[in-house]
Amino acid sequence: MSDTQTYEKILRDRQRELESRLSRIDGDLGRTKEQDSDDRAVESENDEVLEGLGQAGQEELRAIGAALDRIAKGTYGTCVRCGESISTKRLGAVPYAPLCEDCMGQG
Repeated sequence: MSDTQTYEKILRDRQRELESRLSRIDGDLGRTKEQDSDDRAVESENDEVLEGLGQAGQEELRAIGAALDRIAKGTYGTCVRCGESISTKRLGAVPYAPLCEDCMGQG
């Protein structure tokens, strides 16, 4: 299996995991709320946390989708800003990384 195929498998596995997690979050957010005001306050705080996790998951899904598009186009592992190769170390840590370390540091 090539490096690109390995990264594609990692990305697709993570994509499935996130989609499952986001589905559970949506289910939790859609449940009926308690009538007791103390319980509602706790549920409200929990919902805020779930919404934050959902938003982070959606952002990661978008990044994964973009990485899978780069794989399909044959540009995966190439920095979208400068065109240099993204290190294996960086892709190992963040397989959907669009930028090399130098460009990432430039903000």
